[in-house]
Amino acid sequence: MTAPTGVEILGPMAPGYAEILTPEAMAFVADLARTFGGRVEELLGRRAALKARYDAGEDPDFLAETVHIREGDWQVAPLPADLLDRRVEITGPIDRKMIINALNSGANMFMADCEDSNAPTWANCVEGQINLRDAVAGTIRFEDPSRGKTYSLKPADERATLLVRPRGWHLKEKHFVVDGEPCPAGLFDFGMYFFHNVRPLLKSGTGPYFYLPKLQSHLEARLWNDVFLKAQADLDIPKGTIKATVLIETLHASFEMDEILYELRDHSAGLNCGRWDYIFSYIKTFAKRPDFVIPDRGQVGMTQPFMRAYALKVIQTCHKRGVHAMGGMAAQIPIKSDPAANEAAIAKVKADKEREASDGHDGTWVAHPGLVAIARAAFDAKMPGKHQIERKREDVSVSAADLIEVPQGTRTEAGLRQNIKVGIQYIEAWLRGSGCVPLYNLMEDAATAEISRTQIWQQLYHQADVEGEVLTAARFKGAVAEEMDSIKAEIGPERFESGKFAEARALFEALCTADELVEFLTLPAYEQIVSK
Repeated sequence: MTAPTGVEILGPMAPGYAEILTPEAMAFVADLARTFGGRVEELLGRRAALKARYDAGEDPDFLAETVHIREGDWQVAPLPADLLDRRVEITGPIDRKMIINALNSGANMFMADCEDSNAPTWANCVEGQINLRDAVAGTIRFEDPSRGKTYSLKPADERATLLVRPRGWHLKEKHFVVDGEPCPAGLFDFGMYFFHNVRPLLKSGTGPYFYLPKLQSHLEARLWNDVFLKAQADLDIPKGTIKATVLIETLHASFEMDEILYELRDHSAGLNCGRWDYIFSYIKTFAKRPDFVIPDRGQVGMTQPFMRAYALKVIQTCHKRGVHAMGGMAAQIPIKSDPAANEAAIAKVKADKEREASDGHDGTWVAHPGLVAIARAAFDAKMPGKHQIERKREDVSVSAADLIEVPQGTRTEAGLRQNIKVGIQYIEAWLRGSGCVPLYNLMEDAATAEISRTQIWQQLYHQADVEGEVLTAARFKGAVAEEMDSIKAEIGPERFESGKFAEARALFEALCTADELVEFLTLPAYEQIVSK
């Protein structure tokens, strides 16, 4: 393999990698990095400046300078036929078996995730691109010798439509270096997928469809739009071929929904309620504000006023602009060992999806194939057409105060310990290269681990009351020690000793007790897997 001038590959080249890391594909991605890398850094600097203002007591608000966009009469561009009915979307990482099972799941859409459910080892990222290429070609297969089973795709008309979520602007791909600088990870993921697959996708009657994570402003959406324009022009693909759904999963973005859709209006496929990251963002935004210390994670659901306001505003904004408003994730997984617990979990999913469909969402997310039929039934009952965009929800009125209303509830010892167990076990799996982890009958990804560690940081910083007693560093570390013993008993000594629990505990404790809140746990965690 010969890399283009200025490009260095710092990861190993395993069999098949050269088929993705071709000179032409690397040159394409490198050009994106050179063109837009500076703007990425500027926007990350803008994030830090805004965070400092919120730490100092300023509240988020709608932008005065973009009122003409919010009040203007405009629509996003029409959508292609295979993005009109999105009532059930399944998500998961870009490993081979997951891709096959998700495309075969009966869901309308599959979001292949290069981000929060993918631990970004070099192997995972490059092999994920190989898997996506083979999925687009329809040739993907997976042999499982341990089960004596072969996985392959159903006929094309029985598969979900494929969407891809690249990594967020805050992440780097340190194995792909351009002119001495690591490539923005989102540009690497997007560029490699788009370069290799845009023409096969169009030939098969679909297109290059994406989800965009962690956006905090319309300026970040504008950057993605400019990336799309350049990528299409460079490969002689018509403008507007790319379609992207933006996850509203930061508190900041909830104040700029119209503006985000406007920036992407030729490429927009709507907005999605990224509920877990949204809670994480809420905690992080107000981490230093004593009046914003929230209750246990399990008590902060979609019926809390600030979450309900955000979801209804997504629906109203999208439908006003003629595009889809997608609901949030059902993270439950079937509980085969306990029928009663399974029935209770399914009832929660059913109620959640019925609420979304009744409110006017045009589709929803599930984390497990076993939930597809439940979500579909909820939307079929409320949404006979392909979507509900005609429901404008003009009755909804959401103020800035509504979006930041502090959730009510209690902080308990059980909630603290659940945060510890989820956070440490998720980080341990992530360090081993797995970013999508079933824990306590929920499918956890980076977003829920982020809630766990930021909530503890916030409680420690403010010496908050947790079940009648101040949470101190000593109390926290004592609980960690006890929960490590509990984890060891749950999974067995052999699995515990062979894993990365010592490293995960050290990182989790460091994140929770740091003087300043670390922006994303994946940033320090990535340094521990960067050579893999």
